[in-house]
Amino acid sequence: MAEQTSGTSHAVRIELLGPLRALRDGAEIPLGPPKQRAVCAVLLLQEGRPLSYDGLVEAVWGGAPPVHVRNLVQKYVSGLRRALGEGPELSWTGSGYRLTGVRVDDLAERRLLVDEALAAWQADEVRRAVELAHRAEELWRGDFAEGLRAPYLTAERLRWTEKRLTVLEARLEGEIELGRSFEYVHELVRLVAAHPLRERLAELLMLALCRTGRPADALTVYEEARRRLADAMGADPGPGLRALHARVLRQDPALLPGPPVPVG
Repeated sequence: MAEQTSGTSHAVRIELLGPLRALRDGAEIPLGPPKQRAVCAVLLLQEGRPLSYDGLVEAVWGGAPPVHVRNLVQKYVSGLRRALGEGPELSWTGSGYRLTGVRVDDLAERRLLVDEALAAWQADEVRRAVELAHRAEELWRGDFAEGLRAPYLTAERLRWTEKRLTVLEARLEGEIELGRSFEYVHELVRLVAAHPLRERLAELLMLALCRTGRPADALTVYEEARRRLADAMGADPGPGLRALHARVLRQDPALLPGPPVPVG
């Protein structure tokens, strides 16, 4: 999708890592009622590809659209053209609606930061990787496309929640590796409570507790995770969690508290 050049008078910044927000010269652009905003978000996520009328209806209303949905689509498309003004172009291509001349800026910025963090990890530059992952996390203002109800956006919200948690887990692993376990125990306790079936978070909490001299508490975390998995899914913990549990039981020296990695 075409990118705007910063500094032009009609440049529009779009954000979706939280409630949909469009800004021109720092001022928020009113994008209309919720369904009109949902139409906007769906078209933005096509990244300049046309989306058929039927595809748009399915994405926004699902399999049971209102009887007057064609009028609503036309109304919302017209409303978005007026709201976005000069620069972005919402057009009908003959095969579908296409939104060009604008991008979802915070998604693009996050993608770049995550790619740079991954490169830093691969180069064993843990501190830089953690910093970049933290900057990617700071772009979030809430849930993805928060508050917008549409089948397509609901699926995207789940996908982006997973992506967000994966990066967060990598960052916390790095923080622990840098000797900052004590600082992040409480955050990990909160995350495990919010995502009780996510085994990687339980692993990280166990590791952080061991690194702060609390192996008995780490074993308690394991037992609680094992019980939750059994109750909710009838399953045992996965190999990663089981392996860490075995290491704690045999008092693996690598799990003992160590000095923080020096700064600089």
